[in-house]
Amino acid sequence: MSSITALGLVLMLLMIAVGGRQGWSAFLSLLLNFGFLFFAIILIAFHVPPMMVTLMTGVIILAITIFMGEDDLRTTVTAFWASVVVLLVLVVLIYLVEHWAMAQGFGLEDSDDLEGMSTAIGISYLKVIITTATLSTLGAIAEAAMAIAAGLTEILGEHPDLSDNRLMQSGMEIGKQIIGTTLNTLFFGFFGGLLALFIWFAGLNYSFGTIINDKIFVSEIIAVLISFIAVIVTVPASTMIMIWQKHRGIDKDEVVK
Repeated sequence: MSSITALGLVLMLLMIAVGGRQGWSAFLSLLLNFGFLFFAIILIAFHVPPMMVTLMTGVIILAITIFMGEDDLRTTVTAFWASVVVLLVLVVLIYLVEHWAMAQGFGLEDSDDLEGMSTAIGISYLKVIITTATLSTLGAIAEAAMAIAAGLTEILGEHPDLSDNRLMQSGMEIGKQIIGTTLNTLFFGFFGGLLALFIWFAGLNYSFGTIINDKIFVSEIIAVLISFIAVIVTVPASTMIMIWQKHRGIDKDEVVK
């Protein structure tokens, strides 16, 4: 048994022990998401338009993550539509930023690994980095949308006649509570993933200007900043969609048993 298999089994057992049926559903959603990501890579490798693959895969992953993670209809519908809206907005933003930054492709630090290999794969590296940046934000979007939607669902359960203004204020208050921890999680995930690269930079005596202009560093920091923006935008988006759902009359009584 490999170490990855062993860790996967430990994760599954812990998720079931702590979360019960919901934990098992979350573990299955993790496996399904991995499968769809792998399938997306295959499609792009066979020259299916990367932007189309990105949008389709992003929506599918959001649906699996959200609908398999919660049973409440109001929460899941609100979180899903908020996530899709934010995803569409971010695709436009990512396209503009990546086109302007020109950080696609490989950096000088990758030259040893690429020696003897052809980089003429027939796929636009700009589209590839847009796909990478977009898919890397999905977890942050879904997490923030679910947190906002679940909190507002509880509030509406206690105060069903709450005004739209008060509901908006409540959503923003919940958002303030989750933004700090979410941003720190994203930042330390970024720092931990690039720690070896930072040590390499320090060993080679890179100047600060060289580091912030390095292609690998720039591409990663753009992805993190986009994730930050995604979390912040998700807060008002989820709240406004919850207000819209309230006016449509979707509540807990409509949950499919």
